[in-house]
Amino acid sequence: MTNNFTNSRRDLRERAFQALFSLEFGGDVLSAAEFAYIYDKPMLDDEGVTVDIPVFLLSLVKGVQDFQADIDQQIEEHLKAGWSLERLTLTDKTLLRLGLFEIKYFDETPGRVAVNEIIEIAKKYSDNTSAKFVNGLLSQFITM
Repeated sequence: MTNNFTNSRRDLRERAFQALFSLEFGGDVLSAAEFAYIYDKPMLDDEGVTVDIPVFLLSLVKGVQDFQADIDQQIEEHLKAGWSLERLTLTDKTLLRLGLFEIKYFDETPGRVAVNEIIEIAKKYSDNTSAKFVNGLLSQFITM
């Protein structure tokens, strides 16, 4: 990652996605967020001080975990007939959860920005079909 990208909101969203994805296999929020944040960074800054996990990253990961049941229900209600959350790939499910949390529960981010950011992450971690699917579903939650 380039220095311009590191610690940007997109970088932190991507790290939140990674942490949430890993939580599907067990673990706790703080450890998952910490690992996602520091796995490619030195654990100490230039002055030898331990690196703090950004609040934005922790807020996203903790928020999705706290509201996961509500988020999952809302996703289920907007899936096409015959589809369920269990049929989705883990990548798509995690992206939808993160995006919907930002749209519905996180007041700092405009809905359209949240959708665009999640689409970019989908393109990186999945494919264009998933990005279109995520866009179509999350766009239903944006209020004009």
